[in-house]
Amino acid sequence: MHGLINRAIQSFVCNTYGTDRWHSVTEDAGLGFSEFEAMLIYDDAQTDAVMRAVCIELGRPESEVLEDLGTYLVSDPKVEALRRLLRFGGETFQDFLHSLDELPERARLAVSDLHLPPLELRDVTAHQFSLVCGRGLRGYGRVMMGILRAMADDYGALVYLEHSGCHEAGEIISITLVEADFAAGRDFDLGARAG
Repeated sequence: MHGLINRAIQSFVCNTYGTDRWHSVTEDAGLGFSEFEAMLIYDDAQTDAVMRAVCIELGRPESEVLEDLGTYLVSDPKVEALRRLLRFGGETFQDFLHSLDELPERARLAVSDLHLPPLELRDVTAHQFSLVCGRGLRGYGRVMMGILRAMADDYGALVYLEHSGCHEAGEIISITLVEADFAAGRDFDLGARAG
């Protein structure tokens, strides 16, 4: 597993629940260390052990923890880079949805050895979509649920999301765009500002 993914889990737990709980997680997982390096590759078994320990520590099912992780990755100011990468997908939430097919390649442009499973958006109707989250990364669909929820808020859109389970192609998320301009979205500038 890429260190960036493990580091994201670490940041989520530390920033949301505190470093003491993270240290408890790493001890329970039997890691022998408490800090993941973002640019290293780790054995998948270590990530699995950490996720099991996080769920036990928090007393919550993995699906909820993974959705919260996805929401954290977009909404917490300490990890603004992912939000910026996602917002380049378009001016509206619908534009953003249609750009998701390109997300694994955009991520690889930023980090060349980060290989995310493919995403495929399917139009069901003008306001209903199905997102296929390809196989290859455990919990990918649940993390994407949290990301979609946070991005809808970011754009000011009202959406209904449902995890429709796993199929041959991967995990399926059903998306209903109830209202595109439900609330004011968060400000976003494409260009960086000089201090």
